[in-house]
Amino acid sequence: MNESSKGAARLTRAGEQSFWNNERKEALAGWLFLAPEFLGMLFLYVFPVGFSLYLSFCDWNLVGGLASIKFIGLDNFVAMFEDKKVLLSLKNNLIYTVFTVPIGMALSLLLAVVIHTRVFFQSYFKVAFFIPYISSIIAVGAVWSALYHPSQGPINQFLIRLGISDPPKWLADTTYSLPSIIIIAIWAGIGYQIIIYLAGLTNIPDDVYEAASIDGASSTQQFFKITMPLLTPTTSFLFITLLIGSFKVFDLVAFLTAGGPNDSSTVLVYRIFEEGFRNYKMGYASALSWLLFAIVGLVTLITWKFQNKKEI
Repeated sequence: MNESSKGAARLTRAGEQSFWNNERKEALAGWLFLAPEFLGMLFLYVFPVGFSLYLSFCDWNLVGGLASIKFIGLDNFVAMFEDKKVLLSLKNNLIYTVFTVPIGMALSLLLAVVIHTRVFFQSYFKVAFFIPYISSIIAVGAVWSALYHPSQGPINQFLIRLGISDPPKWLADTTYSLPSIIIIAIWAGIGYQIIIYLAGLTNIPDDVYEAASIDGASSTQQFFKITMPLLTPTTSFLFITLLIGSFKVFDLVAFLTAGGPNDSSTVLVYRIFEEGFRNYKMGYASALSWLLFAIVGLVTLITWKFQNKKEI
């Protein structure tokens, strides 16, 4: 091999080496940029989840520090299914979910259709319905707490004028405390659902309705045969997100009733809070958290499978 060929080979190897060095530098720079996010996810998500799973098999009094952690196996999971307060909170959570999700979605769909087709100043109504959703939940709870006041509240004053001498005590009554919170939750969340449904209605071509009108389809037939089927993806999205959110309700319960009276409005997340930060049973609270995770995951999976089967 002559000198020129050797020189060319050396240049080629040098170029390749320079290329791979640049590649490594770029990869290293990329990993350095990703490192803060990766470390944040590791310490703020992965580690807490793993530690919570470990604690669910332990008995740990938070006051005693890490040294008081004691492994007890499945005792926490056995105890939770024998705990009447946990079973009551599950029952209340199911009642809350069954009423807030379907009723809220039905009302929001009806209002969205009316606003989309028959109402002037649509932008005003969108904002008016959306304001409660973006408002502080504490502010919303304070307003409704005043409305629900047993003697001075406008609601009971109105009922008394209608001739009802002994109106409900609402938040202070074991029978009405949970329904009162359900009403607030529906009212506060309906604006978000309306906005989502309006976005879905905007994507439906007007030609479809015009063709249906030419064929003689009434407004009711168009709603059930065109609007609802074409809104199936939107409805599925809302149903799954609202279902998950209904099992995580905490703020309204904590602010308005603190789970009372007599645990009549206690839900699962509030029970977790009580066991962990009032009774200092972090192991038991972690086990309840994983019960909540299992319920939400199972319900979401069933809903997702059912919806995919329906679409196919």
